Amino acid sequence: MALRPDEFYDHALAAADDERRLPLARMTGWDISPFEPEGLRVAPLRPPVVPEPPRHGEDPAQCRACRERDAGIWFNDRWRLTRVTGVGVPLVLMLHPREHYDMADLPDGLAAELGVLSAHVVRHVQALPHIARAHVYRIGDGGAHLHIWFFARPEGQTQLYGSWMPVWDDLLPEYPADVADAEAAVVADALVSSAGGRRTPGGGAPHDRPGAAVS
Repeated sequence: MALRPDEFYDHALAAADDERRLPLARMTGWDISPFEPEGLRVAPLRPPVVPEPPRHGEDPAQCRACRERDAGIWFNDRWRLTRVTGVGVPLVLMLHPREHYDMADLPDGLAAELGVLSAHVVRHVQALPHIARAHVYRIGDGGAHLHIWFFARPEGQTQLYGSWMPVWDDLLPEYPADVADAEAAVVADALVSSAGGRRTPGGGAPHDRPGAAVS
């Protein structure tokens, strides 16, 4: 059985100093870290908060993703793809179910579609010029409505490898919006061709590609 919140906290504190600060993570010593270890220190470890505060959208009536179910760059009857603005890497996209589901309560049919659509989005992002890799993330601590992140890593920027890339994204200056909009449109058009769907929210099932795995 997993440790209780208080047990986990006590276990972690055993490795901390008198100010409840843990040693620096091994990751800060990686050559892709955006920070130099000298001068860094870890924030004091706070006690657990139980019960945890509710995430945004726990109540579907208050869910922003549900209100924005018709916003995006690509749609089918069950999913939509949006571009996240104000980012530092070339492109960040987000895939959402149009109805209110989180990962754990996603019906099997939608879960299968999620896998297929994610593979198609990655394929099309990585086909863009000067994009080396598409990173895929699901976290879920902030919002109760499922949302899958796709980060495009710029070619040659090897410091942006791995799990530090979202931090680098937050440090980098904002990428030119007109370029990102154009690249997002390329991905959306490619997704229509490969997986069906459409560029506008309306239209219904006849626009889903016949025989496609996500139709």
